[in-house]
Parts: sequence; C-alpha cells; structure tokens
Amino acid sequence: MIQWRDEGILLSVRKHAENSVIAEIFTESHGRHSGVIRGGVGRKRSPIFQIGSQLEVVWKARLEDHIGSFSVEPLRSRAAQMMEDPLTLAGLTSAIGLLSFSLPERQAQLSLYRNSVNLLDFMCTTEAWPLAYLQWELGLLQDLGFGLDLNTCAVSGTTDNLLYVSPKSGRAVAAHHAGRWKTQLLPLVPCMIGDSVASNGEIAVGLRTIGHFFEKWLAPSLGDRPIPRARDRLLNRLDNKLNN
Repeated sequence: MIQWRDEGILLSVRKHAENSVIAEIFTESHGRHSGVIRGGVGRKRSPIFQIGSQLEVVWKARLEDHIGSFSVEPLRSRAAQMMEDPLTLAGLTSAIGLLSFSLPERQAQLSLYRNSVNLLDFMCTTEAWPLAYLQWELGLLQDLGFGLDLNTCAVSGTTDNLLYVSPKSGRAVAAHHAGRWKTQLLPLVPCMIGDSVASNGEIAVGLRTIGHFFEKWLAPSLGDRPIPRARDRLLNRLDNKLNN
C-alpha cells in the first residue's frame, strides 16, 4: 500500500458511482493528483467540495499508477466568501480552470502552488486582487516553461519606454524600435513589468496580451485544447465593470 499526506487546492469534483466523487487536487508536494472520495455525495459534504477549497488530504493506493482514494479534511473554504462578488468569483473560476487545464499530472510545482495559494487567499481579503491575478498568470507561464522576457528591448537591450511585446518571441520592444511593425505587436502595459498600481482597464489589456501566449504557446503544448472559457468570462466581467 502506498500512502502520503499533503495539503492542496481543490480543482474539480465529478460524481463517481452512487455515493462517491473523483476529486482533482493541486497538492503542494505531489502536484495535480486525482483520487476517489467515498461517501463524497450529500448535502453535509457539499460545502467541502467547492472549487478553490484548501484541504488536508491523505492519498492511498495499492500501486503508484492506480487512481487511488483520498480522505480529506477541510482547512478553509474560499468560494463561499466570493459568492456575493461576481468579478471575484470569475477570478477564482478562471484561476482554477487554468490550473486544471495546464498542470501536468503528478508533478510537483512548488513555486506555482505557493503563488496560487497566496493569490486565492488574497482574493478573499481585498478588491485589489486583479493586479495580483495578472502577475499570477505571468508566473504560470514562467513556471510551465513559457515565460515572457519583458525587462529589456529585444532590439537594443534598453529598459526605457517599453511599450510592446513581440507576438512571436514574447520579448519586449521599445516604442522607438517598433517602427512599421507597431500594428503587429501586442501592447505591453506598465503593470506587466512591475507597476504596483493599475486600473482594471489596464489589467484587461495586459490579460489579453498574456492570453495570446496561452493560445499560441501553452495550448499547442497540451494538444491544442481550448483555453478554459472561465478566463473569457473574467475578461468580460472586467469589461463590464469598466462600462458601469
């Protein structure tokens, strides 16, 4: 019998047999892992199985390559705290959707795990989370091997007046080097390179730039599966907040 104990973020649950569910959990030391939770169906247990919940888990299996089973204890719920704010709930579902979409199975991603816990906890405490979310998406690309190089100009190496991103290389381009290619470049907003204050409009522009690399770099590495629609819903929520 193989057994380990860990802590993790609940990514998804789906019904399995009559009274059980299969849970997908992003664990600190074992990465994205699935397991059967017996008796996981019912009103009493449903609050535990909301996406984004922080759980203490024990996984058991006879063999390493078996799906195995989880026993879980709740540490803290997050979704319940976000239900009254559609924008924050959209942020939660987008982050969880991207993790479920992009994480390799059973491979520890310690930096991304810690960044994800910090982001989700931050979303529970302040309305200023969208900038942290943008930085989290940049970190997600970095941790999965698709990091953008936004600190210096790809043409000259300067750090001044960086206004664009090359859609092919993912490198920054200074305004005076954009030339006739300017219309083919992506916008590089200040909050993508370290500004600590940004409007929701600026963040939305930055997220659309990042989204290009999700579609052109990350998705092809995962079999060209579509980016989770929850991310589009988050962008729509940001746009709606700007227009209201």
